[in-house]
Amino acid sequence: MATTKRDYYEVLGVPKTVTPDELKKAYRKLAMEFHPDRNQGDPGAEVRFKEVGEAYSVLSDPEKKHRYDQFGHASDGMPGMGGFSFDSAFDLFDMFFGGQRRARSGPQRGADLRMNIEISFHDAVYGVTRAIEVPRAGTCEACSGSGAKAGTVAVQCPDCQGQGHTRRVVNSLFGQMAQAVPCGRCSGIGTTVDEPCVECRGQGLVDIRKSLEVTVPPGVDEDVQVRMAGEGEPGPRGGPSGDLFLGFRIKAHEHLVRRGTDLLYELPVSVSQAVLGDMITVPTVDGEHQIVVPMGTQHGKVIKISGFGVPHLRSGRRGDQLCVVKVVIPTKLDADERALYEQLSGRDGKPEPVKRGFFDQLKDAFRG
Repeated sequence: MATTKRDYYEVLGVPKTVTPDELKKAYRKLAMEFHPDRNQGDPGAEVRFKEVGEAYSVLSDPEKKHRYDQFGHASDGMPGMGGFSFDSAFDLFDMFFGGQRRARSGPQRGADLRMNIEISFHDAVYGVTRAIEVPRAGTCEACSGSGAKAGTVAVQCPDCQGQGHTRRVVNSLFGQMAQAVPCGRCSGIGTTVDEPCVECRGQGLVDIRKSLEVTVPPGVDEDVQVRMAGEGEPGPRGGPSGDLFLGFRIKAHEHLVRRGTDLLYELPVSVSQAVLGDMITVPTVDGEHQIVVPMGTQHGKVIKISGFGVPHLRSGRRGDQLCVVKVVIPTKLDADERALYEQLSGRDGKPEPVKRGFFDQLKDAFRG
C-alpha cells in the first residue's frame, strides 16, 4: 500500500519562513538523532533518517524549494528535482559533516532512463493515456538473469560467504563503529560466476523493448517530467531497477499560444466590427465559442474567456483564454469604399487621444 509523504517543513519541524541557518541547525539535530549507526537494528530510525535527508535536500536548494512551495510533492520528477534514496541520505550526511562515505553493499541498482514523447496540444491540456515502447535492458532468458552459462550456476562468493560485504572497524562521529564494505571479489553481489553466459556476457541482462502504458496528467508542460518508479534499467544479477523519467514535446496549436495556465489568441476584427461591435466565433481548446466584441473596441483590448485555459497540475483549476484584439486596417480600397471612408473622415492633422495602452489592458486581464 502506498504511503503519503509528510510535508517537508513538518519533517524538519521548521516554518516556511525558516532561514538557511535555522534549516541547517534543524537538519543537523535530526540527522544525528536518527543516524542508523546510532540506532542499529531500528528500521524506524532508518526511515526517519532518509526522510530528514530528503526534506533538507529540497528545502536547502532555492530552486527546489520554490517548486516545492508551489506544487508540494507534485513537484517530484520535475526537472532538477531528482530522486532521493537511502544511499543519498548517507551521501548528504557525509557531505554535511565531512565524514567518510558509507560503503554500499548488495545487488547494484539499475540505471535511470530518460526519454521524450510527443503529444498534441489538446492532450497536454486534457491529459491522455498512451502506450509507448522503451528501449532498455531485460532479464536474459538464456541464464534467467543469473549471468552463468547454461548448465552452470552462480556460486556463493567464498570471501564474503554470500553476504556481499565484509566488515571493518572505522572511526565515526559516534566513536569506533563496525562498518560493512562491499566485497572486493564479487563487487557486493554475493555470488561469483566461473563460466559467464555467452548471451549476456555474465551480466544477466540483454537489450529489449518494453511496452508501457503512460498516463499523461492534464496541464503537463515541456518543463515537467513524469517519474515511473522501477521502469528504468534492471540492476545486474537481480539488482533493483532504476526509474524512468518521461519528458514531453508538445505540438504547437494552430491558433493558440500557451502562457502558464492561460491561453492567448490573436483576434482579428475589421474596423467596422471594432467601431460598431459584433458577436464573433473564436477557436478554443473546447471547440468554437462565441464572444461579444463591444462597440468602440480598441486595438489591443483583451477579452477574457474565463475557465477556457489549461488546468493547473496541482489544483486542476483551469486558467483563462485571453483574446487580444487586432484591428485589421485595409490596405487597398475600391472607389466606393474610399468614398465611404471619406465621408467618415475627421482628418484634421491631430492625433487621436489614447486613454490606455495595449500593455495596460493585458496586465489588467492577467490580474483578473
